[in-house]
Amino acid sequence: MNDIRWGIIGCGDVTEWKSGPAFNKVPHSSLVAVMRRDGAKAKDYADRHGVPAWYDDARRLIDDPAVNAVYIATPPSSHEAYAVAALQAGKPVYLEKPMTVSHASAVAIAEAVETTGVKLSVAHYRRGQPYFNKIKELLEQKAIGEVAFASLIFQRPLLSWEELKLPGNLWRIDPQVSGGGLFHDLAPHQLDILFYFFGGITYATGVSVNQSSRYAAEDVVCGNIVFNNGLVFSGTWRFNVSPGEACDWCEITGSEGTIGFSVFGDQKIHVTRHGTEEIIAFVPPRHVQQPMIEKVVAYFSGEGPNPCSARDGAVVMEVIDAFTKGAKK
Repeated sequence: MNDIRWGIIGCGDVTEWKSGPAFNKVPHSSLVAVMRRDGAKAKDYADRHGVPAWYDDARRLIDDPAVNAVYIATPPSSHEAYAVAALQAGKPVYLEKPMTVSHASAVAIAEAVETTGVKLSVAHYRRGQPYFNKIKELLEQKAIGEVAFASLIFQRPLLSWEELKLPGNLWRIDPQVSGGGLFHDLAPHQLDILFYFFGGITYATGVSVNQSSRYAAEDVVCGNIVFNNGLVFSGTWRFNVSPGEACDWCEITGSEGTIGFSVFGDQKIHVTRHGTEEIIAFVPPRHVQQPMIEKVVAYFSGEGPNPCSARDGAVVMEVIDAFTKGAKK
């Protein structure tokens, strides 16, 4: 595959700026078709972005001979069906996060990759950004010595009744569609980047509760992980705090200092060694998925490794299940 000709299944909000335009900006890559169940919205997207073809049926997009790779950006409940269909059609897949609604479903996708021999990458796109790769480089260089502990606190205000009615939020708080709540939507970014930094996981456990009862999904999640390298992680996610309590902070502690950073906020790395702090700042990419899409295009073209495999994505879903499965709601 010298040129990757993309078809998007699910051209919703995430594709407007974060990913969609990047497919035409990466060398040897172009966006040639889009699909949305609402044909009028699919046509509107195609017209606005200069996409040659649009469909209101995913099967027609997958079968389009002009399409030789598929980007799946629908809500998680449909990821497995669409991914397996594309793989069985021999078309490589770039699959949005969360990978799917459960670890079992993620394993089914990984097995389909192995059965068909067709390539798939999961869109944990922070792996491609220079900001996160600088943190990984600092850890590998032992800038803070031997790492021992990491903590994360992520807090967002409770969604208002008006916000709950917005189409973009409705599926995110419906466990049947998203797999859970806002935790399932946002935490995969954080958990994957930790997996990217520290490697395999030995143990994970946690609890989740629905304290506000404003919607069906959990709004508080706490979890612990032990990584294969011995590092211990503790995380707390709260989606029911007042606006003044919003927080997005991850801190890694080593034998000689700490590295602190935000996953969703300003791209500033705070490195503290022996009481002295250094701040390393980055400017986020214009299209945040473009660095990852570059890596995926290289992988699909046979010119680079898989930046995030189906088995990698399944590990993240396994941790999410460990944090939330069987908890009281």
